[in-house]
Amino acid sequence: MLSLQSFLLLLKESFRDLLPIVLVILFFQLAIIQSIPAGWLATAIGLGIVAIGLAVFLLGLEVAIFPVGEHLASDFAHKGSTFWILVFAFLIGFGTTIAEPALYVIAQKAAAISSGRIDAAVLRGVVAFSVGFAIVLGAWRIITGHPIQYYIIAGYILVVATTAFSPHEIVGLAYDLGGVTTSTVTVPLVAALGIGLASTIKGRNPVLDGFGLIAFASLTPMIFVQVYGIVVYELIDVTTVANVVAAPEVEAVVDHSLSGMLMGLFGVVKDVLPILAIIFFFQYVVLKKPIANLKNVMIGFGLVIIGLYAFILGLEMGLFSLGETMAYQLTRSDSHFIIYAFGFAIGFATTMAEPSLTAIAKKAKEISDGKINDFALRLFVAFGVAIGIALGSFRIVDGG
Repeated sequence: MLSLQSFLLLLKESFRDLLPIVLVILFFQLAIIQSIPAGWLATAIGLGIVAIGLAVFLLGLEVAIFPVGEHLASDFAHKGSTFWILVFAFLIGFGTTIAEPALYVIAQKAAAISSGRIDAAVLRGVVAFSVGFAIVLGAWRIITGHPIQYYIIAGYILVVATTAFSPHEIVGLAYDLGGVTTSTVTVPLVAALGIGLASTIKGRNPVLDGFGLIAFASLTPMIFVQVYGIVVYELIDVTTVANVVAAPEVEAVVDHSLSGMLMGLFGVVKDVLPILAIIFFFQYVVLKKPIANLKNVMIGFGLVIIGLYAFILGLEMGLFSLGETMAYQLTRSDSHFIIYAFGFAIGFATTMAEPSLTAIAKKAKEISDGKINDFALRLFVAFGVAIGIALGSFRIVDGG
């Protein structure tokens, strides 16, 4: 619902969600490090911008992304065109992943440190194809009504099996790519696709059958990238590998000038445009019908772009640099427990503020008629992430 009241409610929730991050920063900075961080005012302003951006982003999702995704899925299901559902699912997965900035950065880093074995463009293509394949598989599961657990169990068996044969250099990269393959905008749209299909097809339950597409999108890259690693590390002759040396990089300074902010906003627009292009193509060319409430939908997409950029800008205005500084200072302490505690706390706090998790939790509450508490759901997810980061920190410190 596009209204000031809706925005104020979302803004209140956004500030509540950022409170754990503030408490973590204050506790470790004042009680453990015992110093006032440099640039604390910029950090405070950045947190405010993050909260506003998160609220604007979530409002845009409610106005545009969720309704459009669910209506498209419903129209496809009523039309009875399984083929076009699967084509749409693949293009949403592939088209949005190939343009994902985080994937681009990691692919470039991987290429630089692999002495030319890994090609950045090929790696991005492999990951994007695997996500497209995952969304197709998930949509097919909803259409056929197969239980999701069989797919997930089989998927992780394949992950473990490929890990046993994969070179050590590729395993960590493959696992990390499983976590960066779905962008903040893609996740709600893919969830809306699953919920729309499950709500329209007779005999499906939106709560039981509508979710799970994101799990597939995180699972398949781990398999595909490890297979790619086996090819480039085991099957390609080392004499044919180019000698690439990773040059040291200078950390980029965030440009807060008007031109720099406009360029940053343009970057977000560029990331969202493939989604809009796919939606308009299938709506007007395949389904041959106009988008309902087009004006509100376009306003919603505008809010998504502005909110997402404000969220990123707020993070850059102090939180990123402050987090790196705090991590460096904590590693100089004699107690490894402090490192694990910081990893746990920052993992919990940042997950609670994650836009896509907030959106999915709200949608779960909506379609379950309130039986699923969105805040409690996010708490459990945040605790899971926090434990995982603490364990990951232990693995790095212990050298296991």
